Amino acid sequence: MFEININIVNPMKHEKNLDVVLLTFLSSIGYLPRIDPQRDFDTAIKSVPYVLFKECFLERGERWWSVDELLAYLKTTRPTLYRHLNKLKSLDILEEKQEGMNKRYRLRYGDLAKAWTFVEANVNLAMQNYRMMVEHISSLVRR
Repeated sequence: MFEININIVNPMKHEKNLDVVLLTFLSSIGYLPRIDPQRDFDTAIKSVPYVLFKECFLERGERWWSVDELLAYLKTTRPTLYRHLNKLKSLDILEEKQEGMNKRYRLRYGDLAKAWTFVEANVNLAMQNYRMMVEHISSLVRR
């Protein structure tokens, strides 16, 4: 299942603080909850989902992580880790490979910009399907 929030956002091209831009981006697409940057910034950048995305997948894009490695790095529980992995998988930006009995994860192609092409393709497909439904609904109403 593909799932993303779509919001019109400022691309923040002049912002130099990676954490500010990344928090805004991740919350706008629905991976992280909306935050009040003035109040929740320090908590948000230390949160498990943020550290998972930024430190594990974004900054170490070439690395494949096992669940056990992620659990040790993040110092979190298995259910919490899987909740956030599943959110990223629903965005279709994670790739997964099987090694024996273990799965390993990383951003698609080890690169956010390349991984994002999958998100865009899914959004385009979803919009085309909505367009066909709207046209069908309109034709049914005209009957």
